[in-house]
Amino acid sequence: MATDYTTVSRDPRGPSEEESAANLVGRLLSDLTALMRNELALAKSEFSKAVGNVKLGVTGIATAGAVLLAGALSLVAAAILGLAQVLEPWLAALIVGVALGVVGFVLLQSAKKKLEPQALSMERTQHSLRRDAEVVARRT
Repeated sequence: MATDYTTVSRDPRGPSEEESAANLVGRLLSDLTALMRNELALAKSEFSKAVGNVKLGVTGIATAGAVLLAGALSLVAAAILGLAQVLEPWLAALIVGVALGVVGFVLLQSAKKKLEPQALSMERTQHSLRRDAEVVARRT
């Protein structure tokens, strides 16, 4: 013999206001819980992507630093070894150093762009939260 645990209204007009309000509150809490879980999952996903961008930016800055160091070392080496060159020794060292310095500067600027706030924003989460707020506002 199966037992039916559903609430049966004794009022022939349908469920009472208390039963309807309790049902609505329960559904609201359930929907809010699911919404929060979904928003948290989306935020985690976008945060992981932002962390990946930070790693790429830091790697780029480190690479640019290494190239700039090579440029500085090249300037020193060229100054020492440049005395044996046919051209003016200091001019040859200056040309090599400036070229490596420009390459390092370009790499540094590229890496800095990856660390700008626009590259780290969580656009999908923000959009989803705005949409959810609009839905909640319409229902209230």
